[in-house]
Amino acid sequence: MSTAERRDLPTLQPLGLAVANALNDTIGTSGLLRRSGCPFLWPTRLLNVQRRRAIYALRAFCRELEEIADSKASRCFKQRLLLNWRYEILLLYDGRPQHAVARALSEAIQLYDLRCEDFLMIIDRRHMDVRNDIQAPSLAELDHYCECAAVAIGRLSLRICGEQTPAGERIAAELGRALQLTNILRDLSRDAARNRLYLPRELLEEHYIFETTPSSVLARPALPDVCRDLALLAEGHYLAAEQAIAACPRRRVRSAAMIFGVYHALFHELLERGWSDLDEPVHIAGWRKLRWRLPWAGRTLRPLRVKSNVAHPRSREGDGWRRSPI
Repeated sequence: MSTAERRDLPTLQPLGLAVANALNDTIGTSGLLRRSGCPFLWPTRLLNVQRRRAIYALRAFCRELEEIADSKASRCFKQRLLLNWRYEILLLYDGRPQHAVARALSEAIQLYDLRCEDFLMIIDRRHMDVRNDIQAPSLAELDHYCECAAVAIGRLSLRICGEQTPAGERIAAELGRALQLTNILRDLSRDAARNRLYLPRELLEEHYIFETTPSSVLARPALPDVCRDLALLAEGHYLAAEQAIAACPRRRVRSAAMIFGVYHALFHELLERGWSDLDEPVHIAGWRKLRWRLPWAGRTLRPLRVKSNVAHPRSREGDGWRRSPI
């Protein structure tokens, strides 16, 4: 950051003190993570205390942004708060954090070489949600959204867990996209209630759905076919994530492997339920979470019971979209 940029940075007032105050030296344990709504509390217990505190600080940061985006404030005001957080991250990397959560992140950044651009991408995701109601994005736009919503968090989390190699980057790229696509397939009704629709435009048009209004799209008979096509993309990322996890030392990817197992189980529950009745809840019993095999066990994924003849308009190697090889 240039001298001019440092001079122009404003001094911020702390935001979200209720959450930030919970992250002090005396609490700093699983209590914050429970309050911040993280669904993966139990995998973090595999980490040592120092790494757990870094994960808690990261989750508190994400929670701060989530509360801004989901608040009932005006779009303009929410964008201003998110812009404040961009300044706060720049201050953090300049050694002058103002917010309590940013101060907690400071230690993690020094210990685990966390990158500024990943934090900014997480903020960009919330800007996308706040700026306009997302409706039927292109595949490229959805891929960028997944990059900001899940892949960036995965990169930071894996670095905290000790996996800073290119293999860790691949895990974040593949698993992050798989998880986000699973969330999209699970939360269609919830997103529609917020006037959002994350199903990609190209897949909708392949099935002659040209509307973008969420309620209209969800009422179309071809919706299950669109969802199955998106599920094929997700399964391709699950397969690639499993291979990437298996290539890494177990102790550094245990949490990622557990999250993989639980989410892939959820993904198959979604496939079993289908998308004809979106109001039917999908969940995984606790005993199924415990028995679900981990990627390094040397077993292959359950066969994907989805068939599609759609020729997807975009495919590329590496971190982007791909058709499942199944």
